[in-house]
Amino acid sequence: MSHAAHSDLGAHDAEQTAGPASTDPTTELTASGGGWSWRRRILLLVAAVVAVWLLIKAAEDPRQFAVVTLNGVTLAALFFVVASGFTLIFGLMRVVNMAHGSLYLLGGYLGFFTAQFTGSWLLALAAGFAAAALVGLAMQVSIFRFMPGQDLRQTLVTIGLSIVIADLLMWAIGAQVHQLSPPAVLDGPLRGLPVIRAYSTYRLSLLPIGIAIGVALWLFLNRTRVGMMIRAGVDDRAMLAAAGVNVNLVFATTFAIGAGLAGLGGVIGAVELSLVPGEDTRLLLASLIVVIVGGMGSIVGAAIGAAVLGLAETYGLAYAPTYSVVFTFVILVLVLAFRPRGILGRPA
Repeated sequence: MSHAAHSDLGAHDAEQTAGPASTDPTTELTASGGGWSWRRRILLLVAAVVAVWLLIKAAEDPRQFAVVTLNGVTLAALFFVVASGFTLIFGLMRVVNMAHGSLYLLGGYLGFFTAQFTGSWLLALAAGFAAAALVGLAMQVSIFRFMPGQDLRQTLVTIGLSIVIADLLMWAIGAQVHQLSPPAVLDGPLRGLPVIRAYSTYRLSLLPIGIAIGVALWLFLNRTRVGMMIRAGVDDRAMLAAAGVNVNLVFATTFAIGAGLAGLGGVIGAVELSLVPGEDTRLLLASLIVVIVGGMGSIVGAAIGAAVLGLAETYGLAYAPTYSVVFTFVILVLVLAFRPRGILGRPA
């Protein structure tokens, strides 16, 4: 056989070994940038449809639209307060705490009774935060420290804990509705506002409360030594321990803060939302959606996710009550389909 024939056979064998050139149109589109193009077109189309629909509703009744929008933003502030703790625990520490909603309910109930006995709303806030933080600290020290990275076990254990806590609260307090009165300085409507004319002072105060908590958390995680140790411990726990840092203490403190924020949110939400069995499940679901949409471990992402969820929920209840629940899951599907790590989530 000639040298040229050997060369042809060698080239043919090499082609068979390497396999045929990829002709998958999806791969080609993604490689050339077209894969993102069709995704962006779909997202832009959805955004355009939503924007047009909202503009129509705003033109029909500007005052109602403004009130509904403000309701959505203030509800988002409450969602953010509760979900910021979940962001620390689930998004940053990667601990699956399905009892987060029960901590919200626990803090809300203890804050309610503290306000009833003392008449102080600030003491109610402190009691709700402290109670949830202590329970969260006990959970971290006695349970979660022995199962790091075991997501399924954490999920099953905390689902059981949430059921136990909810049943104990119902047994001790009952199933009747409890609602906390706002502090005197925030009671009543704020008048003279443009377009809407008057709005709840307390509900409007949720905006600066949420912003203050968000800024404080961001500074704590990004500008303090403890925050840097927390983030380092999540990335490489063994290396942080080798550096002489008490990792268990750092994680226990973080978990207590995250749980305490759930209790704090329970006291804040007890004024506008009712304290009743079942609210724990609602707030847990809201926290999960906020973290998934915003991105794991991102405080700013949690704020964006809370805003999206709060506005979607209030717009749905006001303008399409039959399909209001669908809006939330449509948002979740879109994010998971086009941005699985969340709006501001980091790639694994």
